[in-house]
Amino acid sequence: QESLMNSAIPKLKVEWLEGERVLHLHLDAPPGNVLDTTLIESLDQALKTHASSESLVAVILEGTGKHFSFGASVEEHTKEKVGVMLPAFHRLIRRVASLGVPTISVVRGQCLGGGLELAAVTSWIIASPEAKFGQPEIQLGVFAPVGSLVLPWRIGAGRALDWCVSGRSLTAEEALAAGLVREVAADPLAQARALITRDLLPRSPSSLRFAERAARLGLAELLERQLPTLERIYLEELMATPDANEGLAAFLEKRPPQYRAGQ
Repeated sequence: QESLMNSAIPKLKVEWLEGERVLHLHLDAPPGNVLDTTLIESLDQALKTHASSESLVAVILEGTGKHFSFGASVEEHTKEKVGVMLPAFHRLIRRVASLGVPTISVVRGQCLGGGLELAAVTSWIIASPEAKFGQPEIQLGVFAPVGSLVLPWRIGAGRALDWCVSGRSLTAEEALAAGLVREVAADPLAQARALITRDLLPRSPSSLRFAERAARLGLAELLERQLPTLERIYLEELMATPDANEGLAAFLEKRPPQYRAGQ
């Protein structure tokens, strides 16, 4: 029922479950499973290669080790590198959003920044009790383009504004109450597999794709229409400000930021 592929894809472990009806992708860059360009492109390639299988009913995303993901690479957020990383990440997000196959994020530990954006675009999130969620980009002097679009669609505009502008972290129970998380379970992978067994394996794979696409039509249009605008604002306007560059530099240098407006 389970098979591990001998994959040359860096920072990613590819596993088949349920007679190759479930694709299990392990973000394999512990301890933080940071979404750098290598891991982003590996995820995108794996989904492009394997998710077109007509018998596929689900894709599981899970972080290796104690955490789902600390988020996108801060080093690759710098002015010199973000022009490559951010468009690659947005391509991955659009691929997950338009996959047409139900997706489940199994979240333990930290699920922050780009990690939360990735999880939020999947069909369901199942979390362990100690999981933490947050969009802390503002703490680094930047903002979350995907979170700014996906979170309002997912949990409502008021909550999304709070999370994105405050940058605060939430517990698994808070994320459950907000509607981001479907279930909190001591063994979230087992719970995800139980969901698949109960709600997906008995269904028609082709009909599941129609249902998934129909339920995401509004999100797909939102990402198509507005994500390029936010990407441009981020790359051309935000990264031209001294404070965005100072916030990132301060994080990398492990010191408090010295924003100009605060002087």
